[in-house]
Amino acid sequence: MTGLLGPAEIRELAARLGVAPTKKLGQNFVHDPNTVRRIVTAAGLTSDDVALEVGPGLGSLTLGLLPVAGHVHAVEIDPVLAGALPETVARHAGADAGRLTVHRADALRVDAAQLADPAPTALVANLPYNVAVPVVLHLLAELPSLRHGLVMVQKEVADRLVAGPGSKVYGIPSVKLAWYAQARSAGRVPPNVFWPVPNVDSGLVAFTCHEPPRADVPRERVFAVVDAAFAQRRKTLRAALAGWAGGAD
Repeated sequence: MTGLLGPAEIRELAARLGVAPTKKLGQNFVHDPNTVRRIVTAAGLTSDDVALEVGPGLGSLTLGLLPVAGHVHAVEIDPVLAGALPETVARHAGADAGRLTVHRADALRVDAAQLADPAPTALVANLPYNVAVPVVLHLLAELPSLRHGLVMVQKEVADRLVAGPGSKVYGIPSVKLAWYAQARSAGRVPPNVFWPVPNVDSGLVAFTCHEPPRADVPRERVFAVVDAAFAQRRKTLRAALAGWAGGAD
């Protein structure tokens, strides 16, 4: 895995594009090649995988995915970054550059039709902190072709996503992700591998998709119960579900 971007390359590229990371888009760019290698290794990709990356930014992780996956879809909402990514990849990835498709789009709005050729099998992404959970759940709902994935999110969010029943942080993200997949923690990531440096640690969450636990019950109905159950955590479950059910009885 060569041609990865280090701190100097990241800052030079950002300066040339006139890009300043924004909190609004949750932009924290990975500038440590060893972290990129760690993410790609933990993702367990093969040449049969079609990787979906959300928020590729300046291309750090993209360059790590291309030599391993059969194809990479990169979904980027920032028009400047989306426009620059193919050129960056062409300069650093050599022959692997031909396996990249860039989509200038909002990951919360993409669907299977937009990502159909070829269909993604693995989600591997450094997700913006502010939309991490909605993005993961939206993509799992919209892309039945996904088989597994590895995402980097805020450590607190990672803990919630992998929490099991009985944990103090078990909640809506834990239950909804479990509907689609079995999740586990794949490690902690320190703040100093990002630019700008966030004030929190990050965590890696790996997941393997499975069939829904109840194929005969619509997911929307199950999720409505989940939302109601955790909306007021200090109440008993019976009291919390009373509004959804039409009464405590």
